[in-house]
Amino acid sequence: QTHNKSLRVVLSCLTRQRPFDTIARLNLLRTATSLLLLSCVSAFGGGFSPLCGLAKLRFPLSATRAAARGIRSALRMSSDPVSTLRAQRPSWQQTMLRVKDKDASLKFYRDAMGMTLIDIIKFPNMGFDLYFLTTLPQDEPYTLTPGSDEAHKYLWSMSGTTLELTHNYGTENDPDHKYHPGNEEGDGFGHVAFNCEDVYEACEKLEKAGYQFKKKPDEGRMKGLAFVYDPDRYWVEIVMRGSEAGIKNKFNLSQTMLRIKDPKKSLAFYKAMGMSLCSERHFPEAKFSLYFLQCLPKGVSPPENPASDDGKVFVKGLFNPVLELTHNHGTEIDDKFSYKNGNEPEGKGFGHIGFVVDDVFETCKAMEGLGATYKKEPMGGTMKGLAFMQDPDGYWIEIIKRGGYDDKGAPYWLEENKD
Repeated sequence: QTHNKSLRVVLSCLTRQRPFDTIARLNLLRTATSLLLLSCVSAFGGGFSPLCGLAKLRFPLSATRAAARGIRSALRMSSDPVSTLRAQRPSWQQTMLRVKDKDASLKFYRDAMGMTLIDIIKFPNMGFDLYFLTTLPQDEPYTLTPGSDEAHKYLWSMSGTTLELTHNYGTENDPDHKYHPGNEEGDGFGHVAFNCEDVYEACEKLEKAGYQFKKKPDEGRMKGLAFVYDPDRYWVEIVMRGSEAGIKNKFNLSQTMLRIKDPKKSLAFYKAMGMSLCSERHFPEAKFSLYFLQCLPKGVSPPENPASDDGKVFVKGLFNPVLELTHNHGTEIDDKFSYKNGNEPEGKGFGHIGFVVDDVFETCKAMEGLGATYKKEPMGGTMKGLAFMQDPDGYWIEIIKRGGYDDKGAPYWLEENKD
């Protein structure tokens, strides 16, 4: 009945004498086709499975309801995709890095950098596991067991940002295997960063623990900050936090840096994704600019002038990380220029950033209306109900349902393999 009712709504929209843009009409037609097939499956059981293959899917009730709620979004999207997108409350939830040896990476990020392992999701049939870490306030104990249903539900409903470490089985035993850490010609991903009270003291301890440095605090032109290598040679910036931040942690995850071609396009995109421009810094002699964005908590506003010193102070006092967008001047007028996104066959390392939203289907339709393209549609692939879009530079943006689709907090459902 839900499928049939939703189908009637879609068909009614298509037959109205109302102008639609091409994307909205195509979305409505695609939704109508999907609902028609779902109605057939619901009415005739598995009789149509050779035709449409939908009998191989397990559809959670909440997923069916989500699809039904998403029907009317195409109408809104045709007129105001930004409002539609922001209504889904997008929140930056993760930065994904591939790691060779998960034990070595956990030792660095959990033990040396003070992060908390909040969840583990294992996919033995697919040959990989995911490890999610975040910086929690020092006086906030974490009592859930990583890998439990309770941890899954916490992971997909938390308000902070995680570092997702992806471990593909067997890489730790391959002496020739290594991931690409970025920062070579044409690479887009730059680094992650941590804030601390005393950069010099922190770096001294990291060096004594055996970690190597790309740049020590007193090296180079920019004094007082450092770059340490993690076990996969990703650059990890060590930065001094604001003197009045009031943060008790030794370290707090503070940045993910991506290079962008055109700041106008990228800033518009990430602002539509619910992020606020908190600070911007321009270095005309060095020919680059930095833009710092965050999904701020409700009731917190960014400085009126992000380019002022207020913006710089504001960012240094934040507990949760910012997305640092680096623009090298002139790239925006070079039609042939583009950055590598970290998922090229010979350059895999950084994978994506991800946002949790209330409704994946509505979010993706709205993002299409803003010109974003799919890497994976919500119903594509084996894992249904989550999507990968691409930002103006082609970086992968995972779109994940807040809280998941079932009582175990799973943000997807799987296609059954009956072979």
